[in-house]
Amino acid sequence: MMTFRMLQGWDTPTSAVWLMTDIAESKGRTQLFAKQSPQILKVLLETALIQSAESSNRIEGVTVDPERLRPLVKGCARPRDRSEQEIQGYRRALDLIHAKWPRLSITPTTARQLHRLALNDAVDAGAWKKADNEIVELRPGESPLIRFLPVSAVDTPRAMDELCLSYRAANEQRHLPPLLAVAALVLDFLCIHPFRDGNGRVSRLLTLLALYQHGHDVGRYISTERLVEDAKEDYYGALGRSSQSWHESRHDFVPWLTYFLTIVRRAYRELEKRAGDVKAPRGAKTQLIEAAIDGFVADFTLGEIERQCPGVSRDMIRRVLRDLKNAGRLHCRGRGPGARWSRRGNTLKKG
Repeated sequence: MMTFRMLQGWDTPTSAVWLMTDIAESKGRTQLFAKQSPQILKVLLETALIQSAESSNRIEGVTVDPERLRPLVKGCARPRDRSEQEIQGYRRALDLIHAKWPRLSITPTTARQLHRLALNDAVDAGAWKKADNEIVELRPGESPLIRFLPVSAVDTPRAMDELCLSYRAANEQRHLPPLLAVAALVLDFLCIHPFRDGNGRVSRLLTLLALYQHGHDVGRYISTERLVEDAKEDYYGALGRSSQSWHESRHDFVPWLTYFLTIVRRAYRELEKRAGDVKAPRGAKTQLIEAAIDGFVADFTLGEIERQCPGVSRDMIRRVLRDLKNAGRLHCRGRGPGARWSRRGNTLKKG
């Protein structure tokens, strides 16, 4: 919408060109992983699903008991409350994108469908907002600060129609680089803020879908939602800077574009790191656990490994820890889940 209007005749900054070039090179390298490392990618897929459902909801303040997360996302447990329902709803939205992305056009109807799934058929799930809303910063001991006034409720349907048509035209006419068009789509969606609640979650689902449709399936194996959560302050900062004067189409797109491209590049680099050095015949899950252990700079617990490898069962982690301890590569202090583990030497990769 407003960003697409502004981008007519816009010169892409050199920094963004560099980032997009780097992403294109990473995309080419990672296309080999599906053939060379199918086992590791299968495990990464499960891990990414769990992390995405958790992180995208947690950014919006929706949290669940860590012990409940894995069975909820895998569909092995019934939701006990509204938060757990939304975790399962987000997983269903991810399933839809993974299975049907070639046939899911980015339209207002698709946005409402993703919203309905993500909010798990809440009262207003799938419906445009019926009242005007505000982007407010809550400050301890101070009055709330209004950061941004989105599009009014009455203008929202028209704005979403224009946004989706502008995005489609940019792709069909190819007058914008694809990643730049995706970044514009997401920024404008967030500025329209078309739903009463759940806008952030739908924006991340649309990001995943749009990236898939441009050949970037890195979000299937690395949770971009987790990367957004890890850089949450950067996310809000870039969004705040790029939304100023958005209604007049005089906003600065560069902060948001740079942030968006950085997240995509970070996802590719993490995928390369995790899948690039896979060696047979060691199991994929064992390799993920060992990679997580190598990532700790100090002592760690079983629970901390679980958070790094949510697609791996606790029994599997215990078995790997026990084997590494018996091999003299790990040392354990204490008993039970709270026991502290440490490496003997600098790395596990020697063994």
